[in-house]
Amino acid sequence: MGHKHQYVTIKGTKDGLTLHLDDRCSFQELLTEIEEKLSANQQILPDSPPLEVHVKVGTRYITNSQEEILRKLIRKKKNFTVGSIESEVITKVEALKWMKQSGMTTVCRMVRSGQVLEVPGDLLLIGDVNPGGSVIADGNIFVMGALRGQAYAGRDGRKEAVIVASVMKPAQLKICDIINRAPDRFQDSKNEMECAYINEKEQIMIDRLQVLSLLRPDLSLRILERGV
Repeated sequence: MGHKHQYVTIKGTKDGLTLHLDDRCSFQELLTEIEEKLSANQQILPDSPPLEVHVKVGTRYITNSQEEILRKLIRKKKNFTVGSIESEVITKVEALKWMKQSGMTTVCRMVRSGQVLEVPGDLLLIGDVNPGGSVIADGNIFVMGALRGQAYAGRDGRKEAVIVASVMKPAQLKICDIINRAPDRFQDSKNEMECAYINEKEQIMIDRLQVLSLLRPDLSLRILERGV
């Protein structure tokens, strides 16, 4: 009798068991082997408290109904509960959402007093933000013009987000949950591009644009990849 292929690998962790599933076999073959292996493990630990089982399905796409079948199969065993089921495959909706959040929106106009410009990813504004105007982005903000209103970057929680402006004279800056109201130095700022970022002391700092290559070395590569 030939050697049976192992489609399921079980590893014990401090959080319970992790099941690594082969993504090249049929779903039914996985179910059969999971049943066998969990039964074998159950015999070894008959009186133990329930163990969490974390399932990693690799590059296999798992439908909602298949996920529920997996959960029922694991739960029906006395000693196991389902901790998580993870796939490396994302749906088209999730992919489009990610692309939208990680992409850059380019806008060519002036943001006037009372106007609010919001984008899901990074913002490249070619124009000024007048006093009373606001620009908001989940990611970074690049203003190719004068920033005299409010700018809020990293709205989705990205503390590494930055704000860049050709003329940095804002009424208020906000990155993630850190706010910096305009200090006196904004009024005396030279007409050169500057950047705002959160430093290691959780403060928003303003510096020359050139420091970004040291502070955010991956930022230049991301911008080049977008063709900006």
